[in-house]
Amino acid sequence: QVQLVESGGGLVQAGGSLRLSCAASGRTLSGYTIAWFRQAPGKEREFVAAIRWSGGNTYVADSVKGRFTISRDNAKNTGYLQMNSLKPEDTAVYYCAAKPPGGVYYERRDYDYWGQGTQVTVSS
Repeated sequence: QVQLVESGGGLVQAGGSLRLSCAASGRTLSGYTIAWFRQAPGKEREFVAAIRWSGGNTYVADSVKGRFTISRDNAKNTGYLQMNSLKPEDTAVYYCAAKPPGGVYYERRDYDYWGQGTQVTVSS
C-alpha cells in the first residue's frame, strides 16, 4: 500500500508560480511511476506530468510543457510539481498518483494510489 499526501496548492495571480509536493509513505517507490493529474470543474481528470521513480524519466503534457517541471527526492520519498507562468486555465484540483510497473503513464486507470488532491486557483 502507498499513501500519498499532496500539499502546496493555493491562490496565485496569473504569471505566478507554485510548487506542489506529494509525500509518499507505506513502501519504497522504487519501480513506481509518480504522476500529477488535474481536474477542473465540469471536466475530466487529465494527465499533467509523470516521473519514473527509479530512472527519473519524465513526461509532461503538451498543455504545460515549458512551464511545469516534475521531479522527485528519493531520500524524502517525495515528488514535486513546479508550476511557473501559471494561467487561469491551470485552475483545478491537482492529484498525485502512483502506479507500479506496467500500464501507460498518462492513463489514470493504470494508477492504483491517489492522494486527496490540492486546490490550485489562478486569478487573472
